Formats: sequence, C-alpha cells, structure tokens
Amino acid sequence: MIAVIGCGNTNRRDDGVGSAVIRGLAARGAARDGEVTLLDAGTDGLAVMFAARGCRRLILVDACRSGSAPGAIFEIPGAELEAPNPPSLSTHDFRWEHALHAGRRIFGDAFPKDVTVLLIEAADIGFGLDLTPAVAAAAAKVADRIAALAATPAEPAA
Repeated sequence: MIAVIGCGNTNRRDDGVGSAVIRGLAARGAARDGEVTLLDAGTDGLAVMFAARGCRRLILVDACRSGSAPGAIFEIPGAELEAPNPPSLSTHDFRWEHALHAGRRIFGDAFPKDVTVLLIEAADIGFGLDLTPAVAAAAAKVADRIAALAATPAEPAA
C-alpha cells in the first residue's frame, strides 16, 4: 500500500497546501483501488508516524519557506529530511520529519523505506483559508506527480 499524507495548517493560507493536494487526489478518485491511502494529517506528526506503518511507500506533502519563488516544488528523499525530535513536553513539537526518524526506529522493517517528500514554497502563511494562485497551481502539479509516483513500483529496500 502507498500512503499519501498531506501536512500543514489549513487556517494559515498556503500552509494548508498539503491538505489541498489530498482533497484534489480524493476528488480524482486516487484512493479507489485500495492501493493508495490518503490522509490529511494537519499538524499531527504522530498521525504521520502511525499511518505510515505497514506501507511500502510513503509520500508526504507540505508547504515550505526556503526563500524560493512562491509555488516552487521540491521533491526530496525522506531520508534527507529525517530529524530526531528535540526534547519537549508537547506533542505539538513533533512534526512529520520527527515522525520519519521515530517511525523508522520504533517500527523497523514495518516502516516504509521508500519515502518521498514534496514541498511547495508558500507565499502567504498568514491567517486565511484560501491558497495563493501560485501555490494552488503548484498543488495541481504535485497531485499529478503523486499520481505518477503511485503508478511506479516502490524502490527496493536498502
């Protein structure tokens, strides 16, 4: 099974792009065959970790702020972004990159080795519900890319 997980805060304009991609994929019927699972995890890193367990491939979508042009798309292997969670007393600090690190250590071989992260450069993360035009256009392109990734075989285990 392939898990496609959108992350971000839908109340912060472009930060909600992960959720928008998941909604777009659902409208296309991407989860129809049972091979693809779609999840809008919002800002819940623990949900990412548990939803990924048992999948052969994981695809994450989120917004980023790198200083690039709004709507720029970055496709990065998950292993490049895994990070240990700094000590904290709040689960709000446990993000998807921490979920990749912890999931691999907790679940071992039951955690996907084939992880792709698609990041979309945000233009506006202020309060609001709508994506900016550049980010909305990028969301459609990312949905197309996810459909292509889901149609290809998973990377062999390393």
